[in-house]
Amino acid sequence: MTPAPIRTDVLIVGAGPTGLTLSAILARDGIDAITITRYPTTAHSPRAHITNQRTMEVFRDLGCEDAVIAAATPNEYMRNNVWATSFAGQEIARLETWGTGTARSGDYEVASPSAMCNISQHILEPVIAEAARGFGADLRFSTELVSARETPDGVEATVRNRETGEESIILARYIVGADGGRSTVAEEFGFTFTGESGLGAALNIWLDADLTKYCDYRPGTLYWMAQPGNDYWVGSGTWISVKPFTDWVLLCMYDPADGEPDTSEEALIALAQSTIGDPSVEVTIKQVSKWQINHVIADEYRKGRAFLAGDAAHRHPPANGLGTNTSIQDAYNLGWKLSAVLRGDADEALLETYSQERQPVGKRVVDRAMKSVVDMGPISQALGFAPGQSAEEGWASLNGLFDDPARRRELIAAVELQNYQFNAHGMELGQQYASDGIVPADGEPADAAGSADTAADDADSAEHADPTAASAGTIDVDLDFVPSTRPGAPLPHAWVDHDRRRLSTLDLVGTGGWTLITGHDDAGWVEAAKAVSGELGLPVRTAQVSMGGDYNDVLHRWAEISDVTGSGALLVRPDRIIAWNCPARPADPTAALRNAVATATGRGSESAMRGEPVAAAEA
Repeated sequence: MTPAPIRTDVLIVGAGPTGLTLSAILARDGIDAITITRYPTTAHSPRAHITNQRTMEVFRDLGCEDAVIAAATPNEYMRNNVWATSFAGQEIARLETWGTGTARSGDYEVASPSAMCNISQHILEPVIAEAARGFGADLRFSTELVSARETPDGVEATVRNRETGEESIILARYIVGADGGRSTVAEEFGFTFTGESGLGAALNIWLDADLTKYCDYRPGTLYWMAQPGNDYWVGSGTWISVKPFTDWVLLCMYDPADGEPDTSEEALIALAQSTIGDPSVEVTIKQVSKWQINHVIADEYRKGRAFLAGDAAHRHPPANGLGTNTSIQDAYNLGWKLSAVLRGDADEALLETYSQERQPVGKRVVDRAMKSVVDMGPISQALGFAPGQSAEEGWASLNGLFDDPARRRELIAAVELQNYQFNAHGMELGQQYASDGIVPADGEPADAAGSADTAADDADSAEHADPTAASAGTIDVDLDFVPSTRPGAPLPHAWVDHDRRRLSTLDLVGTGGWTLITGHDDAGWVEAAKAVSGELGLPVRTAQVSMGGDYNDVLHRWAEISDVTGSGALLVRPDRIIAWNCPARPADPTAALRNAVATATGRGSESAMRGEPVAAAEA
């Protein structure tokens, strides 16, 4: 007997960081959703690991930041990138990274209440899953998507239990493909992509080796081993710290044209020991896997009732550590929009803004990651390594490096170039949106909020600027994050005091709700928020942030970074994005706020101005 179809509002395919985060958001918002994954458990081996401040802010909003911090390696252990011939051998260069160095730590500290951390995917996923289950999420493992199609009322999906072989039908309003680089959702709904695949091949070797004595004095996340006689992709292997300093992934690039590498345990141990340089260190191989470098972006993230998020939408090298971060931020953008439409708080048109906002971000990330891979080449050139070179020739070149001032300067420049990969604060935090749901600033074209992407394109088309240029007053959009209160920007962080507690401005917004940030002269705004909330059925809370205000700007940081006057206001979306900036109080704040909320929820200003209700989405 064929089982009756299962009905839900959202079917999420994939339970990696993207799908799990989306599950948590929808469950928190009271949306009926089912998340399926073909795998029996969360990730069982290390994969992505760098977790940046913007992603930690998402976890902060979901209430699981402390749990992530407890499971992660803290930021101070990420301090150094080391280039050496082996752990025990000659150190060639070092770069302070991920905002930990003296030159950048202040930039990172002032930008966010959250610090970066290092947490491998197999450790992170159970933390997000636990948060999702805490909200009541429905997670179904060992369940794969067989097929899916759009219907007049939504999506019909056939799924199969991989343990029993039983198939069933799920009828959903929407489907989200968070199912990785070989996305079934993308294939079933005909998504198209631009870019190239198979641009490089690599081994990930997960192993145990106690390298504490070689790392304690220079703690870091990445140790690059560049051995003479091996020029392919700058060296013999990159050691990635999973847990300091005994649990590792050894990443080795190879050229498939030269044949597939020997993955026997004996060969892998020999490779590891050659880059350790100390035969007394015991190596235990736990797992080996292969992967390839791609440079691919979906042309659009939405087709009808189907959406793509995470690696299903953008595929790129691990450079810059942006993969999982971008994926989780996809979910953060899409989640509240699905919730709003399904609850009747927003019009269906709001969903179109997901692709408008996230696809340009994905493209910028894919291009930046690929450029960072290319920018590793100057290190190999500075070391004097060349294709086809013998080990003896390579050692001779390396041994002469430190005696040659010109070559030393070349190496320094090559290492400093890596700031665009390992201290790219602007890339990590500076993602500004332009869409139909963002109210443009007065006198500004509707697409002006995309200027960060335009500036990024300009920067990529020119030679790299000096990484120290920001200190001289020049802003580099990849290196430098500049907080902004313009429409489309994330709400900036500033510490404020409230009831003898220190809070971030980020703590005043989010949690699935809308917030109106007001200044010291907030007359009329509270009443406007109450009126609009009642008319549109969409709660808009208020928070007064000012020196001496309810949320006291005692450090004057908010006054420094905000461009609104004491009588102005900012409308902030559930994902902490500024939807509207009203620099000064208008004659009719209620009408102005009503119009802004209508635009930000895809309702269109005309009906909202007349106070007409918007019908809830049909079940």
